[in-house]
Amino acid sequence: MINLFRLKGNLSKKWKFVIVAIMLLFLLSGAVLFKFYQDIFSVNIDLGDEKVTYLYIPTNSNQADVLQLLNDKHCLKNSTSLEWVMEKKNFARHIHPGRYEIKNGMSNNALIDLLRSGVQTPLNLTFNNTRTLEDFAGKIAAQIEADSISILSYLNDESEIQQYGFTSRTILGMFIPNTYQVYWDMDAQKFVEKMYKEYQKYWNSERTEKAKSIGLTPIEVSTLASIVDEETIKNDEKKRVAGVYMNRLNRQIKLDADPTLKFAWGDFTIRRVLNKHKSIDSPYNTYKYRGLPPGPIRQASISGIEAVLNYEKHKYYYFCASPEFNGYHVFANSLREHNQNARRYQKALNQKGIMK
Repeated sequence: MINLFRLKGNLSKKWKFVIVAIMLLFLLSGAVLFKFYQDIFSVNIDLGDEKVTYLYIPTNSNQADVLQLLNDKHCLKNSTSLEWVMEKKNFARHIHPGRYEIKNGMSNNALIDLLRSGVQTPLNLTFNNTRTLEDFAGKIAAQIEADSISILSYLNDESEIQQYGFTSRTILGMFIPNTYQVYWDMDAQKFVEKMYKEYQKYWNSERTEKAKSIGLTPIEVSTLASIVDEETIKNDEKKRVAGVYMNRLNRQIKLDADPTLKFAWGDFTIRRVLNKHKSIDSPYNTYKYRGLPPGPIRQASISGIEAVLNYEKHKYYYFCASPEFNGYHVFANSLREHNQNARRYQKALNQKGIMK
């Protein structure tokens, strides 16, 4: 006869085992799910006291490259979990170059969603006080992904820049010194296209008409402004200097602008222009050739451009640096008066021992 009490006891033990096994399975599943949750949604970006940092992903980067860039920033709490999320979200097929704002406290999921989206954070690109295309290309390359060689090559390519209405001699005048919002991953062509749009915004109908009213084109305004910028660092004097050159242009008198000689010689360190400097055969030698030089001798500033557009109406045809070396100039109506001013300045140079 079957012992009912023993059978009941055996069944009770089996159920206890089943219950314990189920509980363990639930606990294990919960632990796995919690680990998955942590890997995906918990904080994995630790920037310390910083609120944000910026990740720059170069063109043609792969998943390993991006992971290395993040590791190099020392902002990941767990690199392995991020790599796992990258794999699960198929990040390798959705990598977009650019500049991305990484916020403190981001999860792996939020980070990968941001990078997969390709939604970049633009940067403020600034340039000013540039004399040559080489210097300009270097300044821009330091702020965006494109290198200086590719930028310079594009700016010197006549077949490319002619579509914007410029030549390699005038192209520097297309870039109005200011601060612009751009995307970091732009190449040379995209950069120039962006700057051309900004150029068109600056040279609106009002400024274009004002240039026309004084007998100049926008690039001629920039060319004259570049000379004015080289002549004086005093913004409150630029309109008067511009007025001298406009008087000479209107009377078809050679500009006799010392900065154009420095440009022709490729030496802006010259402090005292001598007769030997005036002998150079260059279209930029305004002591030799009438009118404006072929293009800007530097990047014209906004203050210089506005000074030309709104030049001071007066009867001065000459000016020279003040013998007080205060950054200002003395102006003259006649050559005789100018020669007297020039002799005083030359005497001051001699006293300071400035011979070249």
